[in-house]
Amino acid sequence: MLTSVACSCVRNGRKISAPVAKLCLLPTVKTSPSTLNLTGVQYKSAGLLTASPWHLSVRSVSLSASSRDADPPGSASAPADRGDFGSLSADMSSRRSFRKSSPYIQDLRYREDDAIAGEEDEGLKRPRRWTGRRNTTYWYFLQCKKLIKDNRLQEALDLFSRDMLQGERLQPQEYNYSVLIGGCARAGQLKKAFKLYNDMKKRGLDATDATYTALFNACAESPSKQVGLQQALKLEQELRRKNYALSTITYHALLKTHAITNHLEACFHTFREMLQNGHAITQATFHYLLMGCLKDKEVGFRLALQVWQQMLKSGIHPDSKNYNLLLRTARDCGIGDPALASGVLLRTDRECLKGRERKSHVKPDSKCIDLIDIDFLQRQLFIQPDSHGDSRQDGRDSEEKSQSGQDSTHLIPVRQRENVSLPVDLVDASTAPNLLDLFEGKGVGVMSFGAVDRASDRLALIGGGKGFLEKMAAKGLNPDLRTLTLLADMMEPSFQSLQILLKVAKQHRVKLDVAFFNSVIRRAARAGDLDGAKSVLSVMRQRNISVDVQTFGSLALGCEQQKDGLQLLKDMEEAGLRPNVQVFSALIGRATRRLDYTYLKTILKSMSDMQVGPNEVIIRQLEFAAQYPPNYNQYKSRNNYLIQIDGFRGYYQHWLRTMPAQSAGDEQTAVLKTEAADGLTEVQRN
Repeated sequence: MLTSVACSCVRNGRKISAPVAKLCLLPTVKTSPSTLNLTGVQYKSAGLLTASPWHLSVRSVSLSASSRDADPPGSASAPADRGDFGSLSADMSSRRSFRKSSPYIQDLRYREDDAIAGEEDEGLKRPRRWTGRRNTTYWYFLQCKKLIKDNRLQEALDLFSRDMLQGERLQPQEYNYSVLIGGCARAGQLKKAFKLYNDMKKRGLDATDATYTALFNACAESPSKQVGLQQALKLEQELRRKNYALSTITYHALLKTHAITNHLEACFHTFREMLQNGHAITQATFHYLLMGCLKDKEVGFRLALQVWQQMLKSGIHPDSKNYNLLLRTARDCGIGDPALASGVLLRTDRECLKGRERKSHVKPDSKCIDLIDIDFLQRQLFIQPDSHGDSRQDGRDSEEKSQSGQDSTHLIPVRQRENVSLPVDLVDASTAPNLLDLFEGKGVGVMSFGAVDRASDRLALIGGGKGFLEKMAAKGLNPDLRTLTLLADMMEPSFQSLQILLKVAKQHRVKLDVAFFNSVIRRAARAGDLDGAKSVLSVMRQRNISVDVQTFGSLALGCEQQKDGLQLLKDMEEAGLRPNVQVFSALIGRATRRLDYTYLKTILKSMSDMQVGPNEVIIRQLEFAAQYPPNYNQYKSRNNYLIQIDGFRGYYQHWLRTMPAQSAGDEQTAVLKTEAADGLTEVQRN
């Protein structure tokens, strides 16, 4: 059959390949005395290779030496062969043919190579051909975005690297990287975020504002603030070299990074750059400036009040987030030197307006435009405490120097100020002086500050709890759960304060949670009112709010005596809760303050029975309790509080050898969970 096919091709003048010729003419090899060798196979020369109307064109044909030596020179067929010598060059050639391989053939070759490599190294997995549905880069973007929203970041990263890059071998776009960098930023994975950014640059993709915003957020949310600040500075320098114009949202992310990493001067440098580049200044901008003030625990409250004053002068009305941050600075930060704070904060708006009119070159018709003097604001914020001899005069002198020494380009228009009339009944309801009224240009009878050490004292400077809520109502703002929780942690502990907050929550339909009541209990327990703290539990039962471990941890701050501490542990057992290391730390702190060594030994025995390992805070507390006073001589004087210290020291050393210490990772996890629940740090809780 193959022979007939070959003959048909020869009759019609068609070409046949060498393998076909091999199969067709193989039976005739043995019968021919004089043959040609075609790619290793001998073909009959008399029938197929003689001159005829049909020509057989076969590629990859070479004449072997055997065909030339087959016939002797004197044979009869030799003259005919010599006459036809060279006439086959038109039909035959020694040139090989090159044919394009299909993707399927290439894949087969890859499989053969992978099989050979797999025999050498069985541990390596060969890449398999993608057999699933074909998707687009935007489809992967939507899927990754959905996974990140559901807090499944690792699955989104695997989908991007395994399925999109390795499986379908798609070329990723900028938005694929930006959404993943944003997810890593919210999770605090700084290293992974910048790894994706570097991979993005290697692929030749141009980053956008969304990419840079996510990178700055990753620097801000990094667990190591120092590393985050260094990466942010490097990225900022890279953008300056590129002359890349940042957007307002990217500037806010950069402000957030500097604020969280306690770099307030860099915040104002970025703030100046925003104004010079013509970006709009909003409540969010001052929100990050207030966040930067919050990181300074010594004078953060004074800095926040100065930023608040500048925000009002700029015609920007604070929102609820700004009010909450002001409360946080009042709770967590001090005011610094009272004399310096008085000279800086109690200057009337008339003096500031007079100074700015001397420096401003605008026409009288445009006095509705507010200006920000950044240099003067920075100088007032970072003023040194030793230069407050005459605060008001120094403030005026420094203002005059800034007016004469600086160029008018540092005064940058912000926006038009709107005059809003406040309801008289709400403003007059609070009789306590309020610095927020002074910043709005109203007369307040405050000449200087006294000792402002407690959080309740700092809250009183801004109107107290009632005045602060009335100020928010006058601005058309409603307090949220965060506002009421902060007020509960700052107001004077009393049943009247609790009733005010409950009334406000009912009025604005705020659903109170267990963290709010924990703050109320903590405030009463710190004041020594354990009965008042326990009375809050009845209010929680009325509202069907279940207690948690933090609730008993707050109650432990008021257990000054041994019977109260033991009763607390018994109540926790009845409630089905297991005391954690923070509860025992609060109890040990109360017992150490009274030097009640019997109480301390009882608590240590309970920790040993419940297998609750001590943390670093408890070890420091116990080390302090086990030390003798500096000038105490037990042979010359007798102290009833220290009569049992020797017995406690021996028990404490034995207890240390038998108790396993808590690991740093477990302790950090517990602290983070507690801080997330009530918004307080470990130092503030103890």
